[in-house]
Amino acid sequence: MKKDIVKLMRLLQFTDSTLPVGAFSFSNGLETAVNQNLVYDAATLEAYVRSIAIQAAYSDGIAALHAHRAMLQQDYDKLVHIDNYLLLFKMNDETRQMLRRMGKKMIELSLQVLSDAILERWLEDIKIDRSPGTYPAAQGAIFALMGLSEEELFSSHQYGVINMVLSAALRCVKVSHYDTQKILFTLNEQSQEFFNEIKTFQLDEMNTFVPQIDILSSLHEKGNMRMFMN
Repeated sequence: MKKDIVKLMRLLQFTDSTLPVGAFSFSNGLETAVNQNLVYDAATLEAYVRSIAIQAAYSDGIAALHAHRAMLQQDYDKLVHIDNYLLLFKMNDETRQMLRRMGKKMIELSLQVLSDAILERWLEDIKIDRSPGTYPAAQGAIFALMGLSEEELFSSHQYGVINMVLSAALRCVKVSHYDTQKILFTLNEQSQEFFNEIKTFQLDEMNTFVPQIDILSSLHEKGNMRMFMN
């Protein structure tokens, strides 16, 4: 029982929105969607976040699971391959920047509380651009080190993606805390279905065909409506 409680608290700590990896700086292009009048109330916000969650599950979520398995196998080359593959999969600069900044911070933070030779080697390679250090890959590797399961990893990943956008929405959409919590509660229900489907996917089966989201993210790079980095 004691071990289970510690694992649960580790999961809560590394899923908490206050974890200092920079998630509060990003919005997945929400301001552009607001500026284009695509998101303007709770219903349109829920539709937008649902699309973000789907895109994340079928791309970043798959990469995170494979990074988790690579770390359990102590296969550093495979971990770096997954990391690079995911970055190449992203279509716009801001998304790549978000994943790299948050991933590096995640690894730096984890090395303050964990001791691991692979993480230390990875951070050194990130610093000299041999590996990008994407956030999903970092999540996968670090959750494996903490003895957290693939289900716990995927839950944390999806929760973080959804909550990132909802937190940003409180600052640029006419919604209340009640609205965002209701959306979070509703969208959490789809995560089990996503996990059951993608847990057997190979890395080359990642897909992110949500073109409107990618277009909005690209517009955000040069847009005037910018409260967040992405």
